Amino acid sequence: MKFKLLLLLSLIVFSYTFSQEKVTGLVTDNSNVNINPVLIINVSKNTSVLSDSSGKFVIEAGENDEIRAIKEGYYRASKKISKEDFNTPVLMILQKAVIQIPEVQIAFKPTGNLEKDNKRLNESQKLKSLKSEMSKYMKSPLTEPLPDKSISKTFTGHDYKVGQVDVLGVIGTAVGLLTKATKPKITKANYLEFQDFMIQLKNEVNLDFLKKYGMEDEQIDAFLLYAEETRYLSKKFRKDFNKDVLKFELQVAFAEYRKLNKLVPQ
Repeated sequence: MKFKLLLLLSLIVFSYTFSQEKVTGLVTDNSNVNINPVLIINVSKNTSVLSDSSGKFVIEAGENDEIRAIKEGYYRASKKISKEDFNTPVLMILQKAVIQIPEVQIAFKPTGNLEKDNKRLNESQKLKSLKSEMSKYMKSPLTEPLPDKSISKTFTGHDYKVGQVDVLGVIGTAVGLLTKATKPKITKANYLEFQDFMIQLKNEVNLDFLKKYGMEDEQIDAFLLYAEETRYLSKKFRKDFNKDVLKFELQVAFAEYRKLNKLVPQ
């Protein structure tokens, strides 16, 4: 009975000792680049070690255990342990991971025909339509009366200056008449005058405040047409072109345009 018990204990010890054998190995990427340390994991026993500076490692493993080499930027390498691996070093080769660049799809595919391809580079149909409508508007006669900006006498109260000579007022009126006589008369621009004014506006007025919102030439052109329609720029300023005044007018128009188009600085 004692002999059988001793034999059983011996088998258990032998089995445990055999199961705790160690495997030596080398991890490399088959290049001259030193990628160590690399994490070596015995997946079957949930143990791990790091390879040394030369790529060598020793890890406890049993037959049929799976060991795995892991390194950031490399594909994982796995190895199932066999009897032969206890006598010779295990070689673990890591392959550099390939970085996938997201595919970029180009909507416009040139045909090679310059006449056809050139049409894709022209103005958008929306901008053409807007310019056409602006052109028709500029050529059409004024159909609505201009608003009367005077204040009704109902709200002015009693005028205590009635019957008195306002010397300063007379002088101011004279100066106003003189200034009005020297300034060019405000008239509606014809088609050619409108085109020349818009070109001069874009070339001479500083429009950097538009570019802060990521606006390109086509978008800037669309905004200038909007400003022309709402601020009557060519009518009021083409004969008396003042860059500072025009920039102020554009900024006033852009404040509303930005809200309508939900533009934000970039």
